[in-house]
Amino acid sequence: MDTVTLVVDAANVVGSVPDGWWRDRRGAAERLRDRLVPVAADGVPGVPGPLDVVLVVEGRARGVESLPGVRVDSAPGSGDDRIVEVVASLAGPVVVVTADRELRARVTALGARTLGPRTVRP
Repeated sequence: MDTVTLVVDAANVVGSVPDGWWRDRRGAAERLRDRLVPVAADGVPGVPGPLDVVLVVEGRARGVESLPGVRVDSAPGSGDDRIVEVVASLAGPVVVVTADRELRARVTALGARTLGPRTVRP
């Protein structure tokens, strides 16, 4: 069975909780990346691990480093456009974590499943 790739919309997931993330966007993306390390090993509800995890960052969060289990992809422009490009480039099952309706429609048209931000962020 193919490994599932979990593509995470960092801006959308970080922005889903008003915890002051806007004061340090890069730091917020790094904290999310760190929380995704065990997700890569263990999976999320309905999607058992291990998973290939891709965290797509944009804007001031660009430059966040990858960690073992979590590849960080810095979008050169729109994070949503980069997520669509990543999904289109992948073979095998893909799950995208975002609450963005338009992005959800774009990636489901490419065959991906979608889950909400609470899947990876309490």
